[in-house]
Amino acid sequence: MKWYAHEATTVLETLDTSRIRGLTEDHAQQRLAEFGPNELLKTKREPAWKMLLSSFKEPLIVILLIATGLALASAAYDFFVSGDSGHAMASVYEAIAIVLIVMINSGVTFHQTRTAQKSLDALADMRQHHMKVLRNNSWTSVIATHLVPGDIVSVKAGDFIEGDLRWLKTAELQIDESHLTGESDAIQKTIGRLPDDTELGDRTNMGYSGSTVVNGNGIGVVVATGMKTELGKISGLMQAVDNQKIPIEKSVHGLSKKLMIIAAVIIAVTIGYDLVKQLFEVGHISMDSFGGISATAIAIAVASIPDAMPVVLSIVLTIGAKMLASQKGLVKSLSSVETLGSTTYIASDKTGTLTKNEMAVTRFLANGHVYNVEGDGYTPIGDFIRNDGTAVNPKDYRRFLEVAVLNNEAEIKPDTLQNWRPFGNPTDVSLVVLGAKDNVKRDVLLEDKGDRDIDIVRILPFDSTRKMMTVVIKENKQYYSLTKGAPDVIKPLTKFAMMDGQPVPIQSVAPEIEKTMLAFAKDALRTISITQREISKEEALNASSAELERNLTFLGLVGIIDPPREEVKASVRKLTQASVNVVMITGDHAMTAKAIAKQLGIIESDDARVITGRDLEEMDDRQLADVVLDTRVYARVTPEHKQRIIKQLQAHEQVVGMTGDGINDAPALKAADIGIAMGINGTEVTKDAADLILLDDKFTTIEKSVESGRTIFANILNFMRHELTTNVAEVLSLLLGVFLITSSIGNITEVTPTLTALMVLWVNMISDSLPSFALGYDEAESDVMKQQPRDAKQSILANGMLQRVLLRGGVMGAMVFLAFIWAASQGYTVAQSQTIVFLTLVFGQLWHVYDARSVKTLFDRNPFSNSRLTLAVGFAATSSILVTLMPFFNNVMGTAPLTMTMYVLIIVISAVPTFLISGIKKLMNRDRSKSELVVERAK
Repeated sequence: MKWYAHEATTVLETLDTSRIRGLTEDHAQQRLAEFGPNELLKTKREPAWKMLLSSFKEPLIVILLIATGLALASAAYDFFVSGDSGHAMASVYEAIAIVLIVMINSGVTFHQTRTAQKSLDALADMRQHHMKVLRNNSWTSVIATHLVPGDIVSVKAGDFIEGDLRWLKTAELQIDESHLTGESDAIQKTIGRLPDDTELGDRTNMGYSGSTVVNGNGIGVVVATGMKTELGKISGLMQAVDNQKIPIEKSVHGLSKKLMIIAAVIIAVTIGYDLVKQLFEVGHISMDSFGGISATAIAIAVASIPDAMPVVLSIVLTIGAKMLASQKGLVKSLSSVETLGSTTYIASDKTGTLTKNEMAVTRFLANGHVYNVEGDGYTPIGDFIRNDGTAVNPKDYRRFLEVAVLNNEAEIKPDTLQNWRPFGNPTDVSLVVLGAKDNVKRDVLLEDKGDRDIDIVRILPFDSTRKMMTVVIKENKQYYSLTKGAPDVIKPLTKFAMMDGQPVPIQSVAPEIEKTMLAFAKDALRTISITQREISKEEALNASSAELERNLTFLGLVGIIDPPREEVKASVRKLTQASVNVVMITGDHAMTAKAIAKQLGIIESDDARVITGRDLEEMDDRQLADVVLDTRVYARVTPEHKQRIIKQLQAHEQVVGMTGDGINDAPALKAADIGIAMGINGTEVTKDAADLILLDDKFTTIEKSVESGRTIFANILNFMRHELTTNVAEVLSLLLGVFLITSSIGNITEVTPTLTALMVLWVNMISDSLPSFALGYDEAESDVMKQQPRDAKQSILANGMLQRVLLRGGVMGAMVFLAFIWAASQGYTVAQSQTIVFLTLVFGQLWHVYDARSVKTLFDRNPFSNSRLTLAVGFAATSSILVTLMPFFNNVMGTAPLTMTMYVLIIVISAVPTFLISGIKKLMNRDRSKSELVVERAK
C-alpha cells in the first residue's frame, strides 16, 4: 500500500489502530507474532567444512591429486610386488610433496573464502534502540525490535527512527534521510497526502527506518517493520546479489580448466604411447615397465601444472593490497586489487563522495553586490571576494551577516582533534559558518552589552506552511524582526531593498535581484533570502507571524551548496585520460546533480543527458541498455535504480566500480565488480559491503588505486608468463624424452624421465615461485595510465602472451632436452644426467625472469631496480646448487654432485636462449620505431 498517497485517517483505519489510545498490549503481542520482530534477516553462513571441501574442486588441484594417486599406486606396487624399496620411497616422497602443495593451495583458497561478509549483521545492529510508543492509552518506552505495524510513536530531535512511519503530527520536524536518498539537507516533514507517483526522496509525510530527527518533533504511525521497511528492502537487495567473480579469478579459472584438460590428454597420450610401444616390441605389457611409465606420467602431471600459481597470485595481490594501504586504500578482498586495473566505469554517489556532505555558502548578494566565498566545509576560515573585482568593504555586508546568524539556532564546535562539528539544521549551519568567516558570531553579538545591546525577544520557527523563520530582537531599545526564507515566498512580502547602504523600493532592483538568483540557481545553489524590518515594541511582543512577515527590507541572498571535493576534478580528468568513465548516480535533484557534474568535468555541456528515477521507471531494460554507456549523470534514483544501472553496464561487459558512503549505496556496492566505501564518513553497512575502503575519503585515492590495480595486474601477468614458460619447458623436455628416446643412451633407458617429479616440484615451488613473488614489487611501467583498461573477458594469454610463452618455453625445453641427451652420451649416471637437466632448467628460468619483467625486453628495465628480485634469484640459484651437493636431497630428489666446471658451464649456457631471443626482439622493436618515425615525418 502507498501509505503516503492516503489521508492519515485512512491509514489509521487500515492499520486498525487509534491515534488517541494506540494499540493494546494484547494486540501488539498478536501483531509481533504475525509480523515478526522488527529486525533484518541474516544470511546463513556456509559451514567451514563445506568451504574447505570446495577448495579441492579447483582444476589444478584435481590434476595434482591424480598425480598423488599415481605416485601412491606406484609405491604400493614397488613395496608389495617388485620389492624395489628405493623406487617405492621415491614415489612416497613425491606423494608427500604433492600433498603438501595441495594443502598449501587449498588452505589459501579456504582462508580467502572464509572471509565473511558482515553487511547484514551491521544493518541489524543499527536497530538496537528504543522508541516512545503509545500503548493502552499510555506512552511507554519499547525496544525497537518489538515495534509493530499500527504502533503510534513519538519522536524528537536526536532520535533514531525505527520502522517506517506515516506522520500524523509534525512541529518543525526535520529528518536526515541522506542514508536513503543521498540528499545532504534535512527534509521538512508534513502530514498531508501526496500523489501516487511521488518519489522516495519527496515523500515528506513519511519517516523511514534508520533516519535521524534533526529538528522539531512529531507523532507517526508505524506502517512497516523489519524486512518490509525501505531499509529492509535494501537488506533484501543485498541478499539477492550474487558475489561477483573478479576478472583475474575468471581468467585463472578458465586457464586452469584448459591446463587440466591439456595435462590429462598429455598424461593419457604418454601412458598410451609407452604401453602400445611395449606391446609392439615385446608382445605384452609388464607391471615393471608400467612402474617406469608411471614415474614419467607423474613428472608430466606435476610439470603441466603451475603448482604455486594460486599461492603466488595471493601473495602478489597481498603486495598490491599493502601498496594500496600506503596510499590510504584498504582492500578487504585481495583479488579486488586487480579488479581496479580492469575497471571501465566508476559509478559514484554524489553526496559525501564527490561532494563533502557539508552544506556551505559559496556566494551571496548583499547591499547590491555579489561576493564569492572562499573555503568550504565547517571550518570558519575564508575570504569574501567581490564578483566585480573591486575592493571589499566589510561594512557593505556586516548587517546582512548579523541578521543571518541571529536568525539561527545552529552552531559549530571544535572536537578534540580541532575539527569543526555542526549542530543543527545544515542550512542554518552554513549561515553560521559564513558569519564566522568574518568573525560575526551569534553568541558574541548577544553577549555584547556595550554599544550593541542585543537580546532575543521571540522566535517564530520555520514551518512548512510559511516556509520562513523569524526572530524578533531588541537592539539598543529598538525592535527588529529578522526573517529568512525561500526567495519566492519572501519576494511578495518585501517592500524595500538595501542597495549601497540605502533602502530603495524593491521594484526598482527586483530585475537585478532576480537575475542574480537565476545565476545562483543555474549553478545549483540553494537560495535563501535574508531580510529585516524595524517594528514597535507592541508588535515585537504580540504581533502574529503574518503581521511581522510583511513590508520587509531585503538585505541579501545566500547561495548554498554541498561543495565538490577539491581533489575530485583532477582525479576525474586523470581517470578519463585512462579511459575510465566516471558516472554520477545520486538521489539528489537533477539540476544540482548536473551542475556538480559539470564542475567536476564528468560532463562538459549543459546539454548532457541526465536520467532521473522517474525516467528509469518508464524505461525497460532494452531502452536503458541503449543509453547507459553514454549517460554520465543519474538523479533522484533509489537503491533499486542504482543496481539496475550497474547491471546494465555489466551486461555491456563493463567492469564497474561503485563508490558510496550511505546505507542506500550498500546494495549497489555489493552488486558492482568492486564496491568502494568512504572510511571516515561512510556507514558501517557500506564499509562491510565494500571491497575497497578509502581511509581518507578522497576520490583521488580511487585514481591511485586504479593505477595500482593496473600495476599489480601487469606484475601478475609477468609472473604468470614466467611460470607458464617454465611449465612449457618442463613438459616439452619430458615429452621429447618419451617420444625421441627409443633406446638406451649410456646409462639412460628409454623409460628414464628427463626430470623426476620432485625436481619438477622444486623448480615450481622454489626457483620459479620465489622470483615470481618478487615480481609483485615491481613498479609500474611509465605508460600504465595511458593504456586502455584490460578487457575483463579477454584471456590472460591474449596480446601475444601465448606466442611468447610457447616460443621461450619451447626453446628452453629443447635446450633442457639436449642437455639430457649430451649428459647421457657422455656416460653420466642417471642421477647426474637428471641433475644437469635440473640445473639447466633452474638457471634458464632464473635468466628468463628478467625478460618476464617487461612486455618489451629485458634490456628495457634496470635488472637491479627490484632488490627483492635480486635476492630471490640469488637464493633460488644457491639453494638449487646446494640440493645437488647435500646427501639428504640426493636420496630424496635423485640429484647428484657435479664438478665446478660443470656448474659454471650450466649457468652460462642456460642464459643463451633468453639473451638471444630478447636481443632479436630489441632489434626488431628498434627497426619498427625507426619505420614509424619515418612515416610520421613523411606526414
